[in-house]
Amino acid sequence: MLIRSFRSFANKLSDRNRTKKYNFFMSFFKPAGETKILDVGASENEYQENANIIEKKYKYPENITVLGVEHFNEFSKRYPKVRIVEYGGGHFPFNDKEFDICWSNAVLEHVKPGEGRERFIKEIHRTAKAAFVTTPNRHFPFEVHTRLFLIHWFPKKIFDKILEKTSNGWATGDYMNLMTYRDIVKLLEKCGIKKYKIVKNRILLFIVDFVIIF
Repeated sequence: MLIRSFRSFANKLSDRNRTKKYNFFMSFFKPAGETKILDVGASENEYQENANIIEKKYKYPENITVLGVEHFNEFSKRYPKVRIVEYGGGHFPFNDKEFDICWSNAVLEHVKPGEGRERFIKEIHRTAKAAFVTTPNRHFPFEVHTRLFLIHWFPKKIFDKILEKTSNGWATGDYMNLMTYRDIVKLLEKCGIKKYKIVKNRILLFIVDFVIIF
């Protein structure tokens, strides 16, 4: 009962955080009716109230293009005006600067570190004139995917071994590689992106995640 109540509280906190980021996105970019938005990382399944928040709230869904590696059967029923493009990973199937803004919420931590992650950022930079990319802070004491405390501070191999001994084995391996502020700066430098802004999104005194704007 206690665990269920805590998870419910965590979900509400996560939904509130999504709303906060969406409102910040809208106030920062002020997208209008002609603004073309690329959403990299929409979800087929909506386990929380504010999943796919940009599709839920944006006034011009016909101007949103979703790019993903999964099938969007239920998603397409919920958001029939949104354009869906499925691909096998790697280079994005779009022209240079085809979109005004790329929205990518909590996807970067699921992209394999190294060349894969660098290509992901470079492709966003290539295909969009501006980007709004968010990712959890590895130093936040609560791990938002597994709903566990502190164990994600261990080295990756130890973290995965602990997860395998719980009901969270699905989160091991390449599924999740959390980042620190320094990791993000190094990644942007490797990608040759010099003009950027990293916003620290806080809950009380703790930085829960980062918003990367470039």
